[in-house]
Amino acid sequence: MCTGGCAKCLGITLIPLAVLCTLANILLFFPGGKVVENNQNITDEVWYFGGILGSGVLMIFPALVFLGLKNNDCCGCCGNESCGKRFAMFSSIIFAAVGVLGAGYCFVVSAVALNRGPKCNDGKDWLYPFQDGDYLGNHTIWTMCKSPETIVPWHLTLFALLLVMSGIQAVLCGIQVVNGLFGTICGDCKCCGCCGGDGTV
Repeated sequence: MCTGGCAKCLGITLIPLAVLCTLANILLFFPGGKVVENNQNITDEVWYFGGILGSGVLMIFPALVFLGLKNNDCCGCCGNESCGKRFAMFSSIIFAAVGVLGAGYCFVVSAVALNRGPKCNDGKDWLYPFQDGDYLGNHTIWTMCKSPETIVPWHLTLFALLLVMSGIQAVLCGIQVVNGLFGTICGDCKCCGCCGGDGTV
């Protein structure tokens, strides 16, 4: 597959992942699917906006750039012949790096949140009743959280999804870094002959 076509496939995959990460982060603002009376009772890591900023907003820019590479002018852009497919592929490496950073941020925030556990009410006060991820393998201690109901599986499921999806995003952006290097050095096969001459790019 040509480098432009590969980039387009990556972009098509990144957009729904970015949307899903954003939705997952938004749902985390409603512990157990309910509205809390005090925002301070929401788990701290939710306010870091890992899914909204890291794997959401910061991922949209690389995705759009990747999508545009397929149709980018092979010989130049905006009438400037020095700006062509090779330069576009090189610029995609920079955007891919931004994507890796955004996904990495979301991945780290999600990992910390999973290890720390949710903030919940133990019947007396709002606190973090779990330590060092001990609740992950011991479902019996989930009862330490009296409210909101189902806060533990809610927290666990959504942050686990963010962890997995951000990991996939990081891998896809990493692939584009390699793909972009190939495109910068070798050009794109769709460009062969479009400039006239000997068919080189």
